[in-house]
Amino acid sequence: MVLSYRDLRVWQESMDFVTCVYRATEGFPKSEIFGLCAQIRRAVVSVPSNIAEGAARKGRKELMNFLHIARGSLAEVITQLEIAKRLGFLSEESFQSLAEDGEKIAKMINSLINSLNRKED
Repeated sequence: MVLSYRDLRVWQESMDFVTCVYRATEGFPKSEIFGLCAQIRRAVVSVPSNIAEGAARKGRKELMNFLHIARGSLAEVITQLEIAKRLGFLSEESFQSLAEDGEKIAKMINSLINSLNRKED
């Protein structure tokens, strides 16, 4: 039985992360709607989107490439959330919670990449 990207726990967790980040950015100043807020939201949506696209492609190498892109987008999100915290748009508590969730997803992506690498050997 072939699994769908929807069956991947890392995709499910990253979808939940999108929801959390969107909620956290709702309180950003109106002046940031088209600035940092939009940038964070684009980057966070990119994480599950790239996982899905990679899983839908043919071949392990393509999946791995998209997983690397997803991992990069995740690092971008965490960096932008840190900027938001430093600017006072996010509380320390909110930032820490989101950063921990992001790190958990990054570990899941790394584990999947490592698993795919082992299958190559």
